[in-house]
Amino acid sequence: MTVLTIYSGKVTQAYGIETAIDKQLVIGDIQIDDYGIVTDECADPKHHGGTERALHHYPQEHYATWQTYYQALAIDRDWLPSSMGENISTLGFDEHNVCIGDQFQWGEVIVEVSQPRSPCFKLNKRWQIDKFSLQMQQTNRCGWLYRVIKAGIVKEGASFRRIKRVDNALTIAQVCDIYFGDPLNIDGLKQLLALPLSTSWQSTIKKRLETGHVENWNFRLFGHP
Repeated sequence: MTVLTIYSGKVTQAYGIETAIDKQLVIGDIQIDDYGIVTDECADPKHHGGTERALHHYPQEHYATWQTYYQALAIDRDWLPSSMGENISTLGFDEHNVCIGDQFQWGEVIVEVSQPRSPCFKLNKRWQIDKFSLQMQQTNRCGWLYRVIKAGIVKEGASFRRIKRVDNALTIAQVCDIYFGDPLNIDGLKQLLALPLSTSWQSTIKKRLETGHVENWNFRLFGHP
């Protein structure tokens, strides 16, 4: 599998928020460090970016699905790759064939899937569609994030191939079905804890198991308590 397109963005004021969601096509060789593409910026480092969320991969196939769905509701938008704030856009990889812990060789770089993306209210503002973030979450069309196992240079046109899968792996879709769809399923949560999920997701899962309560998602999804 060859990476189709790579994107990097700068923090700007757009859609009534400070954001780096609007990313631009990257041409040529790419330098990757522990925090992702060195030219890429993050507007909210508390909730985005960092070493556990260094790169965002979003399946290009989803754009056609969103376009068909919202056109049927008479909502017309330009559903184009990079518009979800992703760094990596491909055809062929999606939430049903990529697993937490999968490692990919990308030129001299190695990346590892760390968690699904947690959709947030900034997507609602970006698309000017109420509850778009919730729709993304409910359909598992979230994309996923990577940690960088080996930093380096990615030559233009470098292949992107899976080199490792953990034992008892769960796909991104299976993880979302538990984490978002059945968030107090004790057996399911214990399955998730056995995966190399990001520290933030592991912490949340442990808290659910300890308290029997689900954290409030309103601010993340809608921007208000």
